[in-house]
Amino acid sequence: MDATALWQRYQQWLYFHEGLGFYLDVSRMRFDDAFVKGLQPKFEKAFADMAELEKGAIANPDENRMVGHYWLRNPKLAPTPEIETEIVETIEQIEVFAEKIRTGAIHPPKATRFTDIISIGIGGSALGPEFVADALSPEFPPLKIHFIDNSDPAGIDRTLTHLRNNLASTLVLVISKSGGTPEPRNGMIEVKKAYAGHNLDFANYAIAITMPGSKLDETAKSENWLARFPMFDWVGGRTSEMSTVGLVPAALQGIDIRAMLDGAKEMDDATRIPDIKQNPAALLALSWYFAGNGRGEKDMVVLPYKDSLLLFSRYLQQLVMESLGKEKDLDGNVVHQGIAVYGNKGSTDQHAYVQQLREGVANFFVTFIEVLEDRKGSSPEIDPGITSGDYLSGFLQGTRQALYENQRDSITVTIPQVNPRTVGALIALYDRAVGFYGSLVNVNAYHQPGVEAGKKAAAVILDLQKQVVEVLHTEKTPLSLEEVAQKAGVSDQIEAVYKIIRHLHANGRGIVLQGNFGEPSSLKISAQ
Repeated sequence: MDATALWQRYQQWLYFHEGLGFYLDVSRMRFDDAFVKGLQPKFEKAFADMAELEKGAIANPDENRMVGHYWLRNPKLAPTPEIETEIVETIEQIEVFAEKIRTGAIHPPKATRFTDIISIGIGGSALGPEFVADALSPEFPPLKIHFIDNSDPAGIDRTLTHLRNNLASTLVLVISKSGGTPEPRNGMIEVKKAYAGHNLDFANYAIAITMPGSKLDETAKSENWLARFPMFDWVGGRTSEMSTVGLVPAALQGIDIRAMLDGAKEMDDATRIPDIKQNPAALLALSWYFAGNGRGEKDMVVLPYKDSLLLFSRYLQQLVMESLGKEKDLDGNVVHQGIAVYGNKGSTDQHAYVQQLREGVANFFVTFIEVLEDRKGSSPEIDPGITSGDYLSGFLQGTRQALYENQRDSITVTIPQVNPRTVGALIALYDRAVGFYGSLVNVNAYHQPGVEAGKKAAAVILDLQKQVVEVLHTEKTPLSLEEVAQKAGVSDQIEAVYKIIRHLHANGRGIVLQGNFGEPSSLKISAQ
């Protein structure tokens, strides 16, 4: 396509939202009008499906629950007055509480102000708050946030070590819908022990963000924690950033949560329009479908050209892959759907994997995230008439062009600046795009049976560990791996037994190994 025709295509497919100053360019996705026309019936169904979803239809039959994250930014859409009231009152409670914390009206027993936050969560209860903190937290926030988002002992130690002098002025957010998810539960127990080790009453520092009546809620209530905020059963983890999960930590950091909600609401309004070309989320879903032939045959590479948006690709990784990565469609057919997502940031990646993107395997499409504002205030010149921001913009445009010349497709999302409103809009845009794409390929974008399967498998391993330890403490003489497995009643799981024993031995857990470590079957195992 020559330059004139390409310019015409750019104008034909450019989406602009005046209120948000938001642009979406899908002109470098090489679909034609016939492709769009062929998808029109699927989109009509997707628009109808989304309308029903927002009215309160049961969107997750596996759990018999509604999917209502859209109501969080526009409570008037909620299907019942009770839900509307609950949303409105919860946001007000968050604002009042955060203000009291920031001003010192609520303060720790041994300090005049809280200075830090430890946020304990996993998956959607961590990725959203981490992304928003990285993107929007002020340079000198009223409270500095730290995350424990894994069951990694060394990671927990590192966070607690960084805070060792400030623990007496550090709030702890424990975020878990059920209160039983192992990772946040483990983090809570470890942090609780750390507070006890400093003679601090954990209850004076702890906030629970959980479902009313959950294990965590009952613990917080019985121990008289500092505060409790509700999670709603109609909000899934990966779409929970606009709920208490994301709003509580954001408000405590001094981030304008009303602006985030307003930006999301405005984008929601735009993505309700039942017209592909006038709906930015529909344009994204259309582009994803085209890129991967409706089968996820190409990966989504997300390249934000702004340091503060570094974690956006990680946030989208869960949103897209957990929502769309499904073995079966809604009719029970085995389809193995999904779109793989990865990315870091521009222009860093031009010195990393753009070489392969341009000349290697063409198994991807790129999403560039462009921010028009370089920085607050003016920029010095690096070269005559050229700033560092000009270079960054040039790198984006040049990479986009170089990829297109080699038949590599790309999407460009442009926002005027990184602020609470635009970040809220980005989150809402991709929430909706995932919903549309799920409808296009006929999968349930709102459940995650694979995640649940992984949790169950982990529980089986932990039960097996208890059996193995009991066998070793019962036996008086060293045993082979095969003998341990046999006595534990799991002769078909020798490899799992070996890995359990190796881990216990490496951590000084009272297990003695003798023999050739390179030949596991030669090992003799005993308990100290």
